[in-house]
Amino acid sequence: MQAPDPDAQRHDRAIAWALLLVQLVLLAAVFLLPAASAWVTPAWLSTCARVLSAAGAVLVVAGIVNLGRAATPLPTPVADGALSSHGLYRWVRHPIYTGVIALAIGSAIPSGSVLIVAATVALIVWLQIKARWEERRLLQRYPDYEAYAARTPRFIPSWRGPRAG
Repeated sequence: MQAPDPDAQRHDRAIAWALLLVQLVLLAAVFLLPAASAWVTPAWLSTCARVLSAAGAVLVVAGIVNLGRAATPLPTPVADGALSSHGLYRWVRHPIYTGVIALAIGSAIPSGSVLIVAATVALIVWLQIKARWEERRLLQRYPDYEAYAARTPRFIPSWRGPRAG
């Protein structure tokens, strides 16, 4: 096996940090921009949004727990990690991102702010970009990743459940 190129590793690490920093800026926009009055959210929809946010928080925590020692804030596999395909990772490839998306949508719905909705949409697009970048590294690191990705949706579980491997 060929030794990793140190320049390529530094380049990947810089991109990984940039992907994370943009995500954090977008999250800050979603959660720290002030609410507005562009619309009024009905009580039932506000309740649904709170439930969605709570579910998102649970997904984030459970996804981190499922990863165990392989958890990292960067979208790169850790050196001594293993491919996670159990727990939430049986249902989706990126449950933490799914949780972040649910949290953001749950915050945007009752906000009454076009800016918060725009930041939420930008965050969702950014997580798609980040996930695709991360998946290329996972494919290089784990030989079984291609088969796992073929049977496991990226963010939204299939209504039919996990597909057989």
